[in-house]
Amino acid sequence: MNTIQIPEPRLARFLFSDTRIAFLWLVVRLYVGYEWIEAGISKFQSSTWIGSEAGKALTGFVSGALQKTSGAHPDVQGWYAMFLNNVVLPNASFFSYVVTFGEIAIGIALILGAFVGIAAFFGAFMNLNFLLAGTISVNPILFFFELFLVLAWRVAGWYGIDKWLLPHLGTPWKPGTIFNKK
Repeated sequence: MNTIQIPEPRLARFLFSDTRIAFLWLVVRLYVGYEWIEAGISKFQSSTWIGSEAGKALTGFVSGALQKTSGAHPDVQGWYAMFLNNVVLPNASFFSYVVTFGEIAIGIALILGAFVGIAAFFGAFMNLNFLLAGTISVNPILFFFELFLVLAWRVAGWYGIDKWLLPHLGTPWKPGTIFNKK
């Protein structure tokens, strides 16, 4: 069986694997990272997210989302409402900590340029969940930028820790210097 490889267009190669465009990804990374840090820190400072009343704010958010499940074109789909009702609400305190520390971790990783593709993936996952819960805000913008950061993972951290980290750790298909000692 012959294998055919379809080369990427020059524009895609430039945007997603050329270090000359790394400055653009630095700007995007810093913006998205700042947004995540800001959101996480505000939750961290609230006892309704972590601390004595952990889960209270998340319960209010989820309750609001569950109210958006009716009508001909609901903002929150039935399958996602079932997830919120049966998984998130009974474990609101746990998810409250996950959201808070997840936002902070994503923000730190993006700002430092460490594991940019992974951090952007989890950021996009969180934004998608907020969107599925019927919340617009800045979520579509961050989701859009995070998708591009995932695609540009090879150069998005060039001005950051990934410049040194990725060659040492490598990728699943090519081990880095740490794992490739002979």
